[in-house]
Amino acid sequence: MFREKYINPFTDFGFKKLFGEEPNKDLLISFLNELLPRHHQIKELSYSSSEFLGISEIDRKAVFDIYCTSKTGEKFIVEMQKARQYYFKDRSVFYASFPIQEQAIKGDEWKFKLAAVYLIGILDFVFDENKDSDEVKHTIQLKNQHGELFYDKLTFIYLEMPKFNKTEDELKTVFDKWMYVLKNLPKLESRPAKLQEKIFKKLFDAARMAKLDRVESEVYERSLKYYRDFKNVMDTAKDEAREQGFEEGFEDGVEKGIKKGIEQGIEQGIERGIEQGIERSIKKILKSDILTDAQIAEMFDVKLQFIIKIKKEL
Repeated sequence: MFREKYINPFTDFGFKKLFGEEPNKDLLISFLNELLPRHHQIKELSYSSSEFLGISEIDRKAVFDIYCTSKTGEKFIVEMQKARQYYFKDRSVFYASFPIQEQAIKGDEWKFKLAAVYLIGILDFVFDENKDSDEVKHTIQLKNQHGELFYDKLTFIYLEMPKFNKTEDELKTVFDKWMYVLKNLPKLESRPAKLQEKIFKKLFDAARMAKLDRVESEVYERSLKYYRDFKNVMDTAKDEAREQGFEEGFEDGVEKGIKKGIEQGIEQGIERGIEQGIERSIKKILKSDILTDAQIAEMFDVKLQFIIKIKKEL
Protein backbone atom coordinates (compact mmCIF):
# COMPACT_ATOMS: atom_id res chain seq x y z
CA MET A 1 0.00 0.00 0.00
CA PHE A 2 1.39 3.42 -1.00
CA ARG A 3 2.46 5.44 2.00
CA GLU A 4 2.36 9.17 1.42
CA LYS A 5 5.71 10.87 1.97
CA TYR A 6 4.30 14.37 2.49
CA ILE A 7 1.36 15.60 4.53
CA ASN A 8 -1.86 16.63 2.82
CA PRO A 9 -2.35 20.43 3.01
CA PHE A 10 -6.13 19.98 2.64
CA THR A 11 -6.33 18.38 6.08
CA ASP A 12 -6.81 20.68 9.06
CA PHE A 13 -3.56 19.47 10.60
CA GLY A 14 -1.56 19.69 7.38
CA PHE A 15 -2.75 23.19 6.50
CA LYS A 16 -1.99 24.62 9.93
CA LYS A 17 1.29 22.72 10.19
CA LEU A 18 2.60 24.23 6.95
CA PHE A 19 1.13 27.73 7.20
CA GLY A 20 0.03 28.36 10.78
CA GLU A 21 3.19 27.77 12.81
CA GLU A 22 5.83 30.35 13.66
CA PRO A 23 8.80 28.39 12.19
CA ASN A 24 6.99 28.21 8.83
CA LYS A 25 5.83 31.81 8.75
CA ASP A 26 7.93 32.53 5.66
CA LEU A 27 5.93 29.89 3.75
CA LEU A 28 2.72 31.80 4.44
CA ILE A 29 4.36 35.13 3.54
CA SER A 30 5.59 33.75 0.20
CA PHE A 31 2.19 32.26 -0.62
CA LEU A 32 0.27 35.42 0.28
CA ASN A 33 2.63 37.67 -1.69
CA GLU A 34 1.75 35.73 -4.84
CA LEU A 35 -1.89 36.70 -4.32
CA LEU A 36 -1.57 40.29 -3.11
CA PRO A 37 -1.08 43.52 -5.08
CA ARG A 38 2.32 45.20 -5.09
CA HIS A 39 1.35 47.86 -2.54
CA HIS A 40 0.43 45.23 0.05
CA GLN A 41 3.39 42.87 -0.24
CA ILE A 42 4.29 41.39 3.15
CA LYS A 43 7.75 41.48 4.71
CA GLU A 44 6.75 40.36 8.19
CA LEU A 45 3.56 39.17 9.92
CA SER A 46 2.36 37.93 13.28
CA TYR A 47 -0.26 35.31 14.04
CA SER A 48 -3.37 36.40 15.91
CA SER A 49 -6.07 34.46 17.72
CA SER A 50 -8.23 32.70 15.12
CA GLU A 51 -11.32 32.74 17.36
CA PHE A 52 -13.77 35.60 17.69
CA LEU A 53 -16.82 35.63 19.93
CA GLY A 54 -18.41 38.77 18.52
CA ILE A 55 -19.27 42.03 20.23
CA SER A 56 -22.41 40.79 21.97
CA GLU A 57 -23.73 37.55 23.43
CA ILE A 58 -26.03 36.93 20.48
CA ASP A 59 -23.21 37.13 17.90
CA ARG A 60 -22.21 33.77 16.47
CA LYS A 61 -18.71 32.57 17.19
CA ALA A 62 -16.29 32.65 14.24
CA VAL A 63 -13.25 30.39 14.02
CA PHE A 64 -10.78 30.98 11.18
CA ASP A 65 -8.16 28.54 9.92
CA ILE A 66 -5.42 31.19 10.04
CA TYR A 67 -5.60 34.84 11.08
CA CYS A 68 -2.56 37.09 10.91
CA THR A 69 -1.49 40.73 10.72
CA SER A 70 1.33 42.23 8.67
CA LYS A 71 3.91 44.60 10.16
CA THR A 72 2.13 47.51 8.43
CA GLY A 73 -1.27 46.54 9.87
CA GLU A 74 -3.05 44.66 7.08
CA LYS A 75 -5.28 41.82 8.32
CA PHE A 76 -5.40 38.41 6.62
CA ILE A 77 -7.81 35.53 7.08
CA VAL A 78 -6.77 32.36 5.24
CA GLU A 79 -9.38 29.60 4.96
CA MET A 80 -9.21 26.10 3.49
CA GLN A 81 -12.71 25.07 2.38
CA LYS A 82 -13.17 21.38 1.57
CA ALA A 83 -16.70 21.45 0.16
CA ARG A 84 -19.53 23.76 -0.79
CA GLN A 85 -21.33 25.20 2.20
CA TYR A 86 -24.69 26.85 2.31
CA TYR A 87 -24.32 30.66 2.41
CA PHE A 88 -20.56 30.32 1.94
CA LYS A 89 -20.21 33.84 0.53
CA ASP A 90 -22.29 35.24 3.39
CA ARG A 91 -19.99 33.49 5.83
CA SER A 92 -16.95 35.00 4.10
CA VAL A 93 -18.36 38.51 4.55
CA PHE A 94 -19.28 37.70 8.14
CA TYR A 95 -15.74 36.52 8.86
CA ALA A 96 -14.21 39.60 7.22
CA SER A 97 -16.29 41.83 9.49
CA PHE A 98 -14.39 40.74 12.61
CA PRO A 99 -10.96 42.13 11.64
CA ILE A 100 -12.76 45.35 10.70
CA GLN A 101 -14.56 45.63 14.07
CA GLU A 102 -11.35 44.73 15.87
CA GLN A 103 -9.73 47.92 14.61
CA ALA A 104 -12.18 50.20 16.42
CA ILE A 105 -10.40 52.36 19.00
CA LYS A 106 -12.31 53.34 22.11
CA GLY A 107 -12.59 57.04 22.80
CA ASP A 108 -13.03 60.13 20.68
CA GLU A 109 -9.69 60.05 18.87
CA TRP A 110 -10.48 57.36 16.32
CA LYS A 111 -11.54 58.72 12.93
CA PHE A 112 -12.63 55.36 11.43
CA LYS A 113 -9.42 54.91 9.46
CA LEU A 114 -9.07 51.19 8.71
CA ALA A 115 -6.23 48.93 7.67
CA ALA A 116 -6.85 46.67 4.69
CA VAL A 117 -8.54 43.32 5.28
CA TYR A 118 -8.05 40.31 3.02
CA LEU A 119 -9.92 37.02 3.13
CA ILE A 120 -8.25 34.26 1.11
CA GLY A 121 -10.30 31.13 0.44
CA ILE A 122 -8.57 28.01 -0.89
CA LEU A 123 -11.52 26.07 -2.28
CA ASP A 124 -11.74 22.38 -3.07
CA PHE A 125 -14.80 23.13 -5.20
CA VAL A 126 -15.95 25.51 -7.95
CA PHE A 127 -18.53 28.26 -7.58
CA ASP A 128 -21.64 27.48 -9.58
CA GLU A 129 -21.43 30.71 -11.59
CA ASN A 130 -17.81 29.95 -12.54
CA LYS A 131 -18.28 26.45 -13.95
CA ASP A 132 -17.80 27.58 -17.54
CA SER A 133 -14.68 29.61 -16.78
CA ASP A 134 -11.10 28.29 -16.64
CA GLU A 135 -10.01 31.10 -14.33
CA VAL A 136 -8.60 29.76 -11.06
CA LYS A 137 -8.07 32.95 -9.05
CA HIS A 138 -10.97 35.33 -8.36
CA THR A 139 -10.46 38.73 -6.73
CA ILE A 140 -13.53 40.56 -5.42
CA GLN A 141 -13.72 44.17 -4.17
CA LEU A 142 -16.41 46.81 -3.70
CA LYS A 143 -17.19 48.61 -6.98
CA ASN A 144 -19.84 51.06 -8.17
CA GLN A 145 -22.43 50.54 -10.91
CA HIS A 146 -19.84 51.48 -13.56
CA GLY A 147 -17.38 48.84 -12.42
CA GLU A 148 -15.09 51.46 -10.88
CA LEU A 149 -13.30 50.61 -7.64
CA PHE A 150 -15.10 52.18 -4.68
CA TYR A 151 -13.04 50.79 -1.77
CA ASP A 152 -9.74 48.94 -1.92
CA LYS A 153 -9.36 47.96 1.73
CA LEU A 154 -11.69 44.95 1.69
CA THR A 155 -10.67 42.16 -0.68
CA PHE A 156 -11.81 38.58 -1.11
CA ILE A 157 -9.52 36.22 -3.02
CA TYR A 158 -10.79 32.76 -3.91
CA LEU A 159 -8.73 29.96 -5.46
CA GLU A 160 -10.80 27.26 -7.18
CA MET A 161 -8.37 24.37 -6.86
CA PRO A 162 -10.22 21.80 -9.03
CA LYS A 163 -9.60 24.04 -12.05
CA PHE A 164 -5.81 24.00 -11.69
CA ASN A 165 -4.59 21.18 -13.92
CA LYS A 166 -1.15 22.31 -15.06
CA THR A 167 1.59 19.71 -15.23
CA GLU A 168 5.08 20.27 -13.87
CA ASP A 169 6.36 21.18 -17.34
CA GLU A 170 3.68 23.89 -17.65
CA LEU A 171 4.64 25.73 -14.46
CA LYS A 172 5.85 29.24 -15.33
CA THR A 173 5.27 31.50 -12.33
CA VAL A 174 5.73 31.15 -8.59
CA PHE A 175 1.93 31.33 -8.30
CA ASP A 176 1.68 28.29 -10.60
CA LYS A 177 4.16 26.47 -8.42
CA TRP A 178 2.27 27.20 -5.22
CA MET A 179 -0.96 25.97 -6.78
CA TYR A 180 0.77 22.84 -8.04
CA VAL A 181 2.17 22.08 -4.59
CA LEU A 182 -1.14 22.63 -2.80
CA LYS A 183 -2.97 20.30 -5.17
CA ASN A 184 -0.36 17.57 -5.60
CA LEU A 185 1.83 17.49 -2.49
CA PRO A 186 0.62 14.16 -1.01
CA LYS A 187 0.97 12.48 -4.43
CA LEU A 188 4.63 13.42 -4.85
CA GLU A 189 7.59 11.26 -3.89
CA SER A 190 10.20 14.02 -4.12
CA ARG A 191 10.52 17.74 -4.82
CA PRO A 192 9.94 18.34 -8.56
CA ALA A 193 12.82 19.76 -10.60
CA LYS A 194 10.76 22.86 -11.44
CA LEU A 195 10.43 23.75 -7.75
CA GLN A 196 14.03 24.52 -6.88
CA GLU A 197 13.41 27.84 -5.15
CA LYS A 198 14.57 27.99 -1.53
CA ILE A 199 11.04 28.49 -0.25
CA PHE A 200 9.85 25.22 -1.79
CA LYS A 201 12.84 23.37 -0.44
CA LYS A 202 11.73 24.46 3.02
CA LEU A 203 8.10 23.55 2.33
CA PHE A 204 8.96 20.01 1.24
CA ASP A 205 11.19 19.61 4.26
CA ALA A 206 8.44 20.85 6.61
CA ALA A 207 5.87 18.58 4.94
CA ARG A 208 7.85 15.36 5.35
CA MET A 209 5.86 12.75 7.25
CA ALA A 210 9.09 11.41 8.72
CA LYS A 211 9.58 14.68 10.65
CA LEU A 212 6.37 14.26 12.66
CA ASP A 213 6.69 12.93 16.18
CA ARG A 214 4.39 10.20 17.48
CA VAL A 215 1.72 12.59 18.79
CA GLU A 216 1.74 14.69 15.62
CA SER A 217 1.48 11.53 13.50
CA GLU A 218 -1.58 10.40 15.44
CA VAL A 219 -3.24 13.81 15.14
CA TYR A 220 -2.46 13.93 11.43
CA GLU A 221 -3.85 10.43 10.83
CA ARG A 222 -7.12 11.43 12.50
CA SER A 223 -7.22 14.62 10.44
CA LEU A 224 -6.51 12.67 7.25
CA LYS A 225 -9.19 10.11 8.07
CA TYR A 226 -11.72 12.90 8.61
CA TYR A 227 -10.76 14.47 5.28
CA ARG A 228 -11.01 11.17 3.37
CA ASP A 229 -14.24 10.12 5.07
CA PHE A 230 -15.78 13.51 4.41
CA LYS A 231 -14.81 13.37 0.72
CA ASN A 232 -16.07 9.81 0.46
CA VAL A 233 -19.39 10.64 2.08
CA MET A 234 -19.92 13.65 -0.16
CA ASP A 235 -18.92 11.71 -3.30
CA THR A 236 -21.22 8.82 -2.35
CA ALA A 237 -24.11 11.15 -1.64
CA LYS A 238 -23.48 12.83 -4.98
CA ASP A 239 -23.51 9.48 -6.80
CA GLU A 240 -26.75 8.48 -5.11
CA ALA A 241 -28.29 11.82 -5.99
CA ARG A 242 -27.23 11.31 -9.61
CA GLU A 243 -28.77 7.85 -9.68
CA GLN A 244 -32.05 9.33 -8.48
CA GLY A 245 -31.93 12.02 -11.14
CA PHE A 246 -31.02 14.81 -8.72
CA GLU A 247 -27.56 15.60 -10.04
CA GLU A 248 -28.31 19.23 -10.80
CA GLY A 249 -29.59 19.83 -7.29
CA PHE A 250 -26.53 18.29 -5.65
CA GLU A 251 -24.08 19.95 -8.04
CA ASP A 252 -25.51 23.32 -7.12
CA GLY A 253 -24.93 22.67 -3.45
CA VAL A 254 -28.02 20.61 -2.58
CA GLU A 255 -29.98 23.45 -1.02
CA LYS A 256 -29.58 25.83 -3.95
CA GLY A 257 -30.43 22.99 -6.28
CA ILE A 258 -33.59 22.21 -4.34
CA LYS A 259 -34.85 25.76 -4.59
CA LYS A 260 -33.86 26.02 -8.23
CA GLY A 261 -35.46 22.69 -9.06
CA ILE A 262 -38.70 23.50 -7.27
CA GLU A 263 -38.94 26.98 -8.80
CA GLN A 264 -38.45 25.61 -12.31
CA GLY A 265 -40.84 22.74 -11.71
CA ILE A 266 -38.45 20.20 -13.21
CA GLU A 267 -41.11 17.51 -13.06
CA GLN A 268 -44.17 16.55 -11.05
CA GLY A 269 -43.30 15.17 -7.64
CA ILE A 270 -39.65 16.28 -7.79
CA GLU A 271 -39.84 18.12 -4.48
CA ARG A 272 -40.53 14.99 -2.46
CA GLY A 273 -37.98 13.06 -4.48
CA ILE A 274 -35.27 15.57 -3.66
CA GLU A 275 -36.24 15.52 0.01
CA GLN A 276 -35.83 11.76 0.04
CA GLY A 277 -32.44 12.10 -1.65
CA ILE A 278 -31.33 14.61 0.98
CA GLU A 279 -32.53 12.37 3.80
CA ARG A 280 -30.43 9.54 2.37
CA SER A 281 -27.40 11.84 2.19
CA ILE A 282 -27.94 12.97 5.78
CA LYS A 283 -28.23 9.36 6.96
CA LYS A 284 -25.01 8.49 5.17
CA ILE A 285 -23.18 11.35 6.91
CA LEU A 286 -24.70 10.45 10.29
CA LYS A 287 -23.50 6.85 9.93
CA SER A 288 -19.99 8.01 9.10
CA ASP A 289 -19.83 9.93 12.40
CA ILE A 290 -17.48 12.57 10.93
CA LEU A 291 -19.69 15.63 11.52
CA THR A 292 -21.75 16.79 14.48
CA ASP A 293 -25.52 17.07 14.26
CA ALA A 294 -25.22 20.86 14.28
CA GLN A 295 -22.68 20.82 11.42
CA ILE A 296 -24.95 18.61 9.30
CA ALA A 297 -27.93 20.87 10.00
CA GLU A 298 -25.92 23.90 8.88
CA MET A 299 -24.67 22.12 5.75
CA PHE A 300 -28.21 21.26 4.58
CA ASP A 301 -29.87 24.38 6.04
CA VAL A 302 -32.37 22.39 8.10
CA LYS A 303 -33.36 22.59 11.74
CA LEU A 304 -31.34 20.60 14.26
CA GLN A 305 -34.54 18.82 15.31
CA PHE A 306 -34.84 17.42 11.79
CA ILE A 307 -31.35 15.88 12.05
CA ILE A 308 -32.18 14.44 15.48
CA LYS A 309 -35.41 12.94 14.10
CA ILE A 310 -33.54 11.22 11.25
CA LYS A 311 -30.90 10.02 13.71
CA LYS A 312 -33.56 8.33 15.82
CA GLU A 313 -34.84 6.52 12.73
CA LEU A 314 -31.46 4.90 12.06
